[in-house]
Amino acid sequence: MFDRRIAEVAVVVSARLETALAPYPGDIGAAMRHASQGGKRLRAFLVCEGAALHGVEPAPAMDAAAAIEAMHAYSLVHDDLPAMDDDDLRRGQPTVHVKWDEATAVLVGDALQSLAFDLVAHADLPPDRVVRLIANLARASGGLGMVLGQAMDIAAETAPTPLTLDQITDLQAKKTGALIEWSAVAGPMMVGADAGPMAEYARALGLAFQIADDILDVEGDETETGKRLRKDEGAGKATFVSLMGLDGAKQEAARLVETACEALAGYGDKADNLRDAARFVISRQS
Repeated sequence: MFDRRIAEVAVVVSARLETALAPYPGDIGAAMRHASQGGKRLRAFLVCEGAALHGVEPAPAMDAAAAIEAMHAYSLVHDDLPAMDDDDLRRGQPTVHVKWDEATAVLVGDALQSLAFDLVAHADLPPDRVVRLIANLARASGGLGMVLGQAMDIAAETAPTPLTLDQITDLQAKKTGALIEWSAVAGPMMVGADAGPMAEYARALGLAFQIADDILDVEGDETETGKRLRKDEGAGKATFVSLMGLDGAKQEAARLVETACEALAGYGDKADNLRDAARFVISRQS
């Protein structure tokens, strides 16, 4: 059921993004479409499942799902730049600055970020809930959330001592976890419901996701992941694997998945897809 559902979401959200990106001309439009294609669409899936749990209509849920995928795509375009992670491969394709140039990549990231807010702003929801979604997305993606996490990650590369486990956990809760949490709580926010259980689920899920990424960086296959691997080890960066060991990291990821699943107890069987999503993040190969 989970495999079918996430595949369905991927098709529909990709179509929504294609429609939203259709008016964008020239290289900017082409590069935006390039940057936003592919991927697991996990964040969109979390939006759609959280919305379904809370009785949200499909149209506004899809606007929010497309928005978070646009925001995520922006973060990847900028993260791949030479001044940041300096990657030439993303989702099995050349990164934007490689296929076009650095200036185009900067502008494409800016445009995708703006598109994310545009999509949420036009969702068919009561105005106060639209404002709440936008405000929370701004916080999750900005200098108190994802961007702060990215800045902390860059600073760690030249720090005199490697980060501690607590510091890495805090960094990743911002860099990776903030957008995952917004995705999970968007559904209850759309109807003014308590977002606490979904937030607890997402915090555990986001950390498990990042630990799984660190494990893939050690054990993964570039042809399956679609990105360069073993970069963290080569740069001497502290990761969950380097600090906990491979077995310890796998055990912690499994524990976090159980924590995530337990947070959904109040939803009963209706949240089984979300439970399967948590299990998926530590079993994926890409």
